[in-house]
Amino acid sequence: MAVETIEQKSTATVRKPAPRYRVLLHNDDFNSMEYVVESLLKVVPSLTTPQAVDIMMQAHSAGKAVVIVCALEHAEFYCEGLQSCGLTSSIEPEE
Repeated sequence: MAVETIEQKSTATVRKPAPRYRVLLHNDDFNSMEYVVESLLKVVPSLTTPQAVDIMMQAHSAGKAVVIVCALEHAEFYCEGLQSCGLTSSIEPEE
């Protein structure tokens, strides 16, 4: 008795996750620490006050800090929001 093997082509598609981007906050010499924390909380509502304080302190001591990592469209929105508050912000691809 012969056994016949039938091969089926896979039709499953592999979805690559969308690239993610870091929103960076850069230290500056003209905004107060309190204002920076308030601005972070206003622009990125998912942040808690302790997180916003940590981000501000990281930027203050290291020169820059990661605010949030997200899809490009959201990263651009957050970056522009921070810039509209007078903060220095940029975006870079997540590695």
